Amino acid sequence: MNNLLSERINSMQESATLKMAKISRELRSQGHDVIDLSIGEPDFDTPQHIKDAAKKAIDEGYTHYTPVPGYPELRKAIAAKLKRDNNIDYTFDQIVVSTGAKQSIANVVLSLVNKGEEVLLPAPYWVSYSAIADLAEGKSIEIPTTIDTNFKITAAELEKHITPKTKLIIFSSPCNPTGAVYSFDEMKSLAEMLVRHPNVFVICDEIYEYINYTGQPNVSLASFPEVKNQVITVNGFSKGFAMTGWRVGYIAAPLWIAQACDKMQGQITSGTCSIAQKAAETAVSTDLTPTYNMVKEFRKRRDMVYELLTAIPNLKVNLPEGAFYFFFDVSAYFGKSYNGQTVNNPEDMSAYLLNEAKIGLVNGEAFGDSRCIRLSYAASEEKLREVCKRLKDALAKLS
Repeated sequence: MNNLLSERINSMQESATLKMAKISRELRSQGHDVIDLSIGEPDFDTPQHIKDAAKKAIDEGYTHYTPVPGYPELRKAIAAKLKRDNNIDYTFDQIVVSTGAKQSIANVVLSLVNKGEEVLLPAPYWVSYSAIADLAEGKSIEIPTTIDTNFKITAAELEKHITPKTKLIIFSSPCNPTGAVYSFDEMKSLAEMLVRHPNVFVICDEIYEYINYTGQPNVSLASFPEVKNQVITVNGFSKGFAMTGWRVGYIAAPLWIAQACDKMQGQITSGTCSIAQKAAETAVSTDLTPTYNMVKEFRKRRDMVYELLTAIPNLKVNLPEGAFYFFFDVSAYFGKSYNGQTVNNPEDMSAYLLNEAKIGLVNGEAFGDSRCIRLSYAASEEKLREVCKRLKDALAKLS
């Protein structure tokens, strides 16, 4: 019956991370001992004071429709946070709260991009960027980076790809899938380049803002005044506050873009869940100690997994500066086989590791990279050690 579906949905790729998570769940339900490290979700519970705020919201009657762009109290709290943590001044009406940062990104892309306009994606990039650009009938332009440069792009490299058709650039820092974090000087260089292209806009995805191991505050591109009116900052509560199931994200943007996203959202979902918004208001306004404690644990796991991965022959591994992923190069194993399975690319590798080692990792081609696979270390130390052991054993079988 696919011939009765729209071309839009037939041409859309399923999210590779969600697909691998689904396959892993199915295999576990069949009795297989699968360890799934495909999904980008903190394995910590939402802090108690945030859950208490949600319970209080229910008792106080926050059970009705909400304003499309979010409660004013939450938007004002977000504006205060952006000033406090990111050195950016926004009024509350420049902020739109959505049902997760993914919807925030979709609102912006659908509001800005016309058919045939170009969306530049420094690769590797989060899997949904290109799918959302395609949905808007834009043209995704991948700009490759390498593990040798920690998967970061320079302003000069990015500028080479800007054409009269370029409308939007989308990137994240800290980055999913690579963990790359752009420094102040690197962001400043990007800002200085973008000034020369005033009709090019940038979505700067900062959802992993707090999960940063550099010892320096995360740098927001919008904090450079000369390009603030070209930048849409996207953030949310899933990663830094372990609130994935609450589904609250937001943008901070020039007023005309915020108003367009309000209009777009009004026809798709209307306002985000009232109870989740009140929980988010508490999260963004109160003590960040639980977040900092979570990040300390992630850093310990990162260091442990780095030691284990670098001990595996022929893997090319760098040390991520943020987020909770390793994105490592497995291309040395391409062309090798075991037990009837030949590995020629990252997709083959992720399938081989699922079949042979019962570990769920995401193939790099979904992120725009043809050499790497992604491992999430948002899991217990015990599981991470076991995954690295299974990975080493499975790779050793390839010849």
